[in-house]
Amino acid sequence: MLLEILALPRSSYYYHIKQLKQVDKNKVLKAKIKMIYDEHKGNYGYRRIALEIRKQGFLVNHKKVQRLMKRMNLAGRIRRKRKYSSYKGEIGKKADNLIQVTKVGNINTCFIMTFSIKKEFVHPCPVREIAQIIA
Repeated sequence: MLLEILALPRSSYYYHIKQLKQVDKNKVLKAKIKMIYDEHKGNYGYRRIALEIRKQGFLVNHKKVQRLMKRMNLAGRIRRKRKYSSYKGEIGKKADNLIQVTKVGNINTCFIMTFSIKKEFVHPCPVREIAQIIA
């Protein structure tokens, strides 16, 4: 009567009862997985756990470990990748600003260039005044 109300086939009902009575054949393996997972504070995923179990002398496939870990809701912690940074901190010493500018036109700069024209070297030196007051 209950099966008719639930619209469940009788075979499905008996199948589930039979499944509940069966002994878990992976009980020992699940215990080992849980022990290794807790020992390494959740940092190990299924691959490393499978290697640890193999080191202990048990022959186990990594896919089986992965499947059991999924059923047990265990997942290894994912390490975040860091963005590359070439910054190495401050290297060397900064020079003190010895130039005390009080008005525009006090300081001129010169940039010396070298290039050749018709087998002769030319050294132009454009002079430029600093237009900003740097405090």
